[in-house]
Formats: sequence, C-alpha cells, structure tokens
Amino acid sequence: MKQTNYPLPIRTLVGELKRLPGIGPRSAERIALWMVQSRDARSADVAAAIQAVSERIHPCKCCGFFTEAELCEFCADEGRDKSLLCIVEQPTDVLPLERTGRFRGRYHALGGRISPLEHIGPEHLRVAELIARIREEKPQEIILALGSDVEGEATANYIASLLREFEVSVTRLAQGLPAGGGLEHADELTLSRALSGRTKI
Repeated sequence: MKQTNYPLPIRTLVGELKRLPGIGPRSAERIALWMVQSRDARSADVAAAIQAVSERIHPCKCCGFFTEAELCEFCADEGRDKSLLCIVEQPTDVLPLERTGRFRGRYHALGGRISPLEHIGPEHLRVAELIARIREEKPQEIILALGSDVEGEATANYIASLLREFEVSVTRLAQGLPAGGGLEHADELTLSRALSGRTKI
C-alpha cells in the first residue's frame, strides 16, 4: 500500500528546515506548513532574506565578526581603543560584550575552541591570524573572554602560552556568581572563582 505524504516541494522544505540547529522533524513540518498555509508567512521575503545573508554576509577579514564590507563596524571604527583586544570563541560572543557598554576596544573571534574530542586543534582556529594581528597592532592588554568549561580553559591556557613572547598584559574575565543568583544554586568551581575574584567595597 502506497504511503500518503505531502507533495515533494513541502517534503523538500521540511528536509531543509530539519538541517537547521534546534529544529526537529515536528518543528520543521509545522514551519513548512505555516509557510504554505498562512497569509502572513511572506515566504518570498523569508527566501530573499536567506539569499541575501548567504550572498552578502561574510567574516570580517580582521576580527571574524559578521560584515557586508571588508571590515566590520567595530574594526572600521577609528574611535575604538586599539590598545585593548578582547579574544572570544565565536563571532556571536561579540554582541553580548558590546551590549554591556563597558568595552570600547577591539575584538578577535577564534572561530571555536580547542576540543580534542571533536578533533579541533589550534590549527583549526584563527590563532595564526591573532598572532599576526598582535605583531602588527601591538595592543597593551589582551582580554581572554573564553568559556569556563574544560575546552575554554584549554584554549585560554594555549593562547596565554603563545602570548608570553609579547610585551602585553593578558587578563581574563572575572568569573563568579551571576547577578540575582543565590549561593545555594552555585557549584563549587563557581564559588571558588567568585572568592578568588572578590573586590574591595
């Protein structure tokens, strides 16, 4: 007995949507059917936006953030403090730091972190670009804004070891209790770092 299914274009759309992170088979099917049935779906606009991103957005040649031009808005801004360089894992880590309004330096996205289990070594990251950039720009302070898990620590330690040859101050973001969080919800490592990074009031 032949199994009844949606027409091929819908099945193809569902298949493509399933490839997106965080979208399972049921969600992909719901999105596809919404695009077919809803008068507000504006499928052509969605397709055009996806096409525009695919064709026009690429990594900044300097820091790795997203841009349409050769340089992103942060690297092209001459008013930013060139003495400060903040290293992050992914381009998506730039905006949370930027939105604090507390950092006016420059960024460098590594494009990932060292993870032997996933076969990701330093050669897969933008480490060579970082070293070349430090030699050229000669920042006074480099801030390691990397994750606090095992891979983040390994990446931070590796970068710090490479930076010993430069006359530059290397710092890490303070790590501790989140705002509004109580001690009963904090693990031992978080509490330990909160104690080590305590400040005078």
